[in-house]
Amino acid sequence: MRLAFMGSPDFAVPALRALHAAGHEIVAVYCQPPRPAGRGHAVHPCPVHAAAEALGLPVRTPARLRKDTAEHAAFAALGLDAAVVAAYGLIIPDPMLVAPRRGCINIHASLLPRWRGAAPIQAALLAGDTETGVTIMQVDSGLDTGPMLLRGSVPITPATTTPELHDALAELGAQLVLRALDEAPEPVPQPAEGATYAAKLTREDGKLDWTQDVAVLERRVRALNPWPGTFTLLDGAPLKVLAARPEAGAGEPGTVLDEALLVACGSGALRLLRVQAPGRGAMDAAAFLRGRRIAAGTRLG
Repeated sequence: MRLAFMGSPDFAVPALRALHAAGHEIVAVYCQPPRPAGRGHAVHPCPVHAAAEALGLPVRTPARLRKDTAEHAAFAALGLDAAVVAAYGLIIPDPMLVAPRRGCINIHASLLPRWRGAAPIQAALLAGDTETGVTIMQVDSGLDTGPMLLRGSVPITPATTTPELHDALAELGAQLVLRALDEAPEPVPQPAEGATYAAKLTREDGKLDWTQDVAVLERRVRALNPWPGTFTLLDGAPLKVLAARPEAGAGEPGTVLDEALLVACGSGALRLLRVQAPGRGAMDAAAFLRGRRIAAGTRLG
């Protein structure tokens, strides 16, 4: 099948590779432009860009699409059977949505209509969902509102982290989109009820509010690492919290209850297991405390 692929982050790479391995003719890969990153601010291509070049596929990196009529025309001229979209990062305008014979098919990392939007993986963990999945859907002009083609689910356990869930859903999405192209299932409208939205995350979302229940905070640590990361303030400086577990305990929220980083929450207590101080590497709490004693009664903010 003659395809374009439109994606940018790591999540989209398994689908690109699966489509290529299956023998589909990928005539263009669209992704976000290279951007400065790292301490030296060197310009780096996004993961899909790097993967496409490794496969010998042509890459296009328009900075915007909505009013770029020349890009609309170039896309239409590709003579596509379909375009596969996976976390591309740009809104695809109507002239491009209708150009491929079978339209644009999106790999979305949730069981739609739950968790439409930018951060569905983290949202499922934050909410305490016991399962999530991937929906293959026909892209329309709305925000993840198009009709569904296929769905597949994966469980969420009390220990599931965002990196684990991300990788499982990326592989599931790759499998499902191959099926969708091969089987051409009949589109099914999304249910009118049950829609929820996963807003784009910011760094401020990572600050731990110790007045919340310990279960909420523990899920937050699992959901928001590695990005934007969770943190608390110790003597006014951010202390990243990379892993934690809920335990019994009570006290004024934010108070350290022992000398092994058990912190009182609004209900229950959170044991900090892995942390990172400014300018230092990530380390287990025990190693961190060997270099800096934090006495019971210390307040974290």
